[in-house]
Amino acid sequence: MNITIVGSGYVGLVAGACFADTGNDVVCVDSNAQKIERLRKGEIPIFEPGLSDMVIRNAKEGRLTFTTSMKEGVEKGEVIFIAVGTPQDEDGSADLRHVLDVAKSIGQHMTGFKVIVDKSTVPVGTAQRVRAAIASVTSQPFEVVSNPEFLKEGAAIDDFMKPDRVVVGVESERGAKVMRDLYAPFVRTNNPILVMDVPSAEMTKYAANAMLAARVSFMNEISNLCERAGADVDSVRVGIGTDSRIGMSFLFPGIGYGGSCFPKDVQALIRTGHDFGLDLKLSRSIEEVNKAQKKVLGRKISQHFGDAGLKGRHFAVWGLAFKPKTDDVREAPALVLCKELLEAGATLSLFDPEAMKTFEELLGKHSQVTYVSNNYDALKGADALVICTEWNEFRRPNFKKMRELMKAPLIFDGRNILDRGVIAQEGFTYHCIGRKPVLGAAQN
Repeated sequence: MNITIVGSGYVGLVAGACFADTGNDVVCVDSNAQKIERLRKGEIPIFEPGLSDMVIRNAKEGRLTFTTSMKEGVEKGEVIFIAVGTPQDEDGSADLRHVLDVAKSIGQHMTGFKVIVDKSTVPVGTAQRVRAAIASVTSQPFEVVSNPEFLKEGAAIDDFMKPDRVVVGVESERGAKVMRDLYAPFVRTNNPILVMDVPSAEMTKYAANAMLAARVSFMNEISNLCERAGADVDSVRVGIGTDSRIGMSFLFPGIGYGGSCFPKDVQALIRTGHDFGLDLKLSRSIEEVNKAQKKVLGRKISQHFGDAGLKGRHFAVWGLAFKPKTDDVREAPALVLCKELLEAGATLSLFDPEAMKTFEELLGKHSQVTYVSNNYDALKGADALVICTEWNEFRRPNFKKMRELMKAPLIFDGRNILDRGVIAQEGFTYHCIGRKPVLGAAQN
């Protein structure tokens, strides 16, 4: 099948590479000429495990090409995916300007029937607006389909190639058949292709992400209660997660969720409710709890140092991305924490395996901040270590080496990745989330 993907960001590039890898001829269109030139050279602008190899291999074999020409893309594609960004507007709604501009541009270059697929995360009613934008500039036949993505950053290739389900919102059986044929190679283990009406497909993405965000915020709220009540949140997590009605996924407490999906999609769902005259109170609470949770670690640090304050203190920070296996720092809890520490007069040494460049772009340049080449370099002269992202390489550190490098054996773990028993044996003071601290040598 001939496929065109408009937008070569995270979703578009993953989709294009995966469709090409199953034998389709794919054209990726993007208005950013510099990005297209980099992709032609095999330079991947984002970090996602497995993506670089897949893009380079399929480009070399001629199944995956890149262009800035919308005309070329529309002419070649039987199915055209719109995968451009839908940034959050000031009122929390999804900004659809890029989606609608692309829709109109597609219409202007159409010469025959096309299936036009909304892959971007968009609110209910977007397909109607896309249809109207296209129809305003062409009399050619077309169908608009909703096909929301459910990709986890850090596992996007596996998620696309082996989906739990594929959600498709269609207007006719013709559109349904095209989408079933397109996704057939990805569901050979009989995971379902769920064909439904377009508004239901559009709603499904927001509802799914809000549900997952709710689980995260619920466990974070429970973790705060566990600390007050003297309970251990990890025991509670296992106790409820082994209930088959609940399950273990998304029940790990921490310092809040971030990224490009959960914060934006919860806000957009709240705004959609407002547009239809509903106050989605639970959804508002999910976001409120998350914002508060991002400040928990900073509060623990301030309480530990007490009246001595944080001015002149030096902190090592391990992990800057909102989650491991990505360089995405949008809405990352580490951003909130680092800004708080800087405002309090502290200095920082920061390390992340992939996200230091993107983090610096958002945090800005500061004379109080140093980016280092490995996690141990960050510890030199540090009053404390702060862990914000659960990268695997942070889980079994060399505590002897850490003691030699740090001013004091003190750790604030925002992801509960270290073993409290080992910590106690090593003589560290350890503050974590929803569990009793380990009180070792570093009391002041």
